[in-house]
Amino acid sequence: MSKTIAISQSNYIPWKGYFDFIAEVDEFVLYDEVQYTTRDWRNRNRIKTPQGPKWLTIPVHGSQSDSIDEVDIADNDWNEKHWQILRHIYNQAPFFSYWERDILRLYEQATFSRLSEINRHFLVGITKLLGIKTSFSWSTDYNARGDRTERLISICKQANADVYVSGPAAKAYLDVGLFNKEGITVQWMNYEDYKEYPQLYGEFDHTVSILDLLFNTGPQALDYLKTAIQVEI
Repeated sequence: MSKTIAISQSNYIPWKGYFDFIAEVDEFVLYDEVQYTTRDWRNRNRIKTPQGPKWLTIPVHGSQSDSIDEVDIADNDWNEKHWQILRHIYNQAPFFSYWERDILRLYEQATFSRLSEINRHFLVGITKLLGIKTSFSWSTDYNARGDRTERLISICKQANADVYVSGPAAKAYLDVGLFNKEGITVQWMNYEDYKEYPQLYGEFDHTVSILDLLFNTGPQALDYLKTAIQVEI
């Protein structure tokens, strides 16, 4: 039986495309042993507000000399502050009350000291809310070796995966030939042509956090993911 895998750095409450990425594979490996990048998606994401897009940022003690899984949280009350912002912005959304208890619980439980653990907590939690059955693991669960492409292949082989799904940005550096030599097929995610959904606050924005999709569409959220028909509820 074929097994699909993706290997990616964790993000904080990412956009809907990231969850499509998760839904596309059997196992999603969080690759947080690599360099932390500041002013990136690791510890922040965007929501829509009446004043335009707004960043929700987790305060961290981290620099580019750290790996993502070494980054510590700098404010123990960040989760309560973020929830209060979300409740204020989205309380008039059609399905805020539908998801309120579940999302509040995720924020209340987000008391980890490391950024990686918080990101995984939300990724796993929201994936379950959507009914996506993909399993999660850490890259450090495997004994990865070699350079950039070789390390990814090493994880695929140890996970018994024969299909590797990657984001399109990796086309610039991924050595597909090495995957082919190991009998691993590379497939690319396509993030184009998403359907718009009813959204608050002006011009439509595809790139905001998936929380925007949840609060605006409720149980129909999967209808706006490309892999929805492959997901077992």
